Amino acid sequence: MRLSELAYETISPDPHIEGLTADSRAVSRGFLFAALSGVNADGAQYIPQAEQRGAAAILAKPGATSSLPIIIDAEPRRRLAQMAARYYPRQPDMIAGVTGTNGKTSTARFASHLWALLGLHSGSIGTLGAESANYTRALTHTTPDPVTMHETIDAMARAGVTHLAMEVSSHGIAQHRADAVHFRIAAFTNITQDHLDYHATFEEYFSAKGRLFSELLANNGLAVINMDGEGAEDIVSLARARGVATIQTGVNGRDLRLLNCTPHLGGLALEVETHGKAYRVETPLIGAFQAENALLAAGIVIASGQPAHDVVQKLGEISGAPGRMQFVSEVSGGGVFVDYAHSPDAVATALQAIRPHASGRVIAIIGAGGDRDKTKRPLMGAAANQFADITIVTDDNPRSEDPAAIRSAVMKGCPDALEIGDRAEAIAAGVAQLQDGDVLLIMGKGHETGQQVGDQLLPFDDANVALEVVADQRREFGR
Repeated sequence: MRLSELAYETISPDPHIEGLTADSRAVSRGFLFAALSGVNADGAQYIPQAEQRGAAAILAKPGATSSLPIIIDAEPRRRLAQMAARYYPRQPDMIAGVTGTNGKTSTARFASHLWALLGLHSGSIGTLGAESANYTRALTHTTPDPVTMHETIDAMARAGVTHLAMEVSSHGIAQHRADAVHFRIAAFTNITQDHLDYHATFEEYFSAKGRLFSELLANNGLAVINMDGEGAEDIVSLARARGVATIQTGVNGRDLRLLNCTPHLGGLALEVETHGKAYRVETPLIGAFQAENALLAAGIVIASGQPAHDVVQKLGEISGAPGRMQFVSEVSGGGVFVDYAHSPDAVATALQAIRPHASGRVIAIIGAGGDRDKTKRPLMGAAANQFADITIVTDDNPRSEDPAAIRSAVMKGCPDALEIGDRAEAIAAGVAQLQDGDVLLIMGKGHETGQQVGDQLLPFDDANVALEVVADQRREFGR
């Protein structure tokens, strides 16, 4: 493809572009290099490296110079997204973007699963990667960089995906990664404190989420909103301001209303009302908040044109996402569960949700990630202190920070908690404390299979470690 075709402007000379990248180390001959500024570096300083590696053109902010053809744009991130969409032009007919603080992964996967159950070729993109019946790809970000994203979306469309649900993070929206995705549906879960290490204020964080509805959603699109989530009314206002119709879900939902949710050891019994008719559905999902995610997903599928009657009846066949209130093992009439909760609200929600599934005590294992929002650490501890009977504070992904200092900050919210730095030892201690009917909820890392310590990614999987501990203790004590 010629540079002028990518840039939508007349350029001379007009080289043929062989690829796109914002990483100067990934430049190959004929590539366009996007000199994007990051938190710690100005991308323009890498232009000479890109030139040496054979770049054919440059995209940069005003002020940058190059001996190569150069596209100057005040918003190069947005321009890169537009170029990536032209370079990889295929997109599924129906794309739903899911944003919010908690529940994005489950909601996107539930929507994809419901579409598949209805006989449609569906897929999802997010924290767990890109997945469909005929295509899988591991991804390093919830919302990938625009080149990776459009390459992936194009590949999924070529693999036959017609209906796609994708998570859209606040980072991804703020950095214009999703600006050229053709969203016909935008869905909102909730908004609570998170990512204030990146966004200067909570208002800025909310504004980033809101762009999905105020700017990125197609003019004739639909907004699907969990009315039980914090911030729901503000999202409704954004949709109304654009004249976008809404489908409202949840206990406070207008269109897909949760009349009753009864937790039991095997999952949730739901009573759902839509179009004046009530339906009873048994689901294997753990945690009452998963009912919110399931109904939001159903709203997405209904918004895509599927009959509400058929969608609701399929709710009983969906399964939970890995690392999201994931059942690991039965122990003494209770059990061990793993969840991705890593914000104060998520910890509180997960613990309140698991309580009805326990006839005994709730034991919580929590930690906080390094190089992330420090203000949430004591709040996470306080949430565990309030909603768990026993709390163990351990290491999460300390990254470049001192793990002991992170634990100390968490412990300010739960001073009576047990502190065990080694995560495997903490899990072993939690399992050892289980009595009849108790549940152990291991939070923070969910589906992750590694622990980031310094510059090393060490193999670690909460669910696998817990299974090994349970097996060891059964052999030793016959539990």
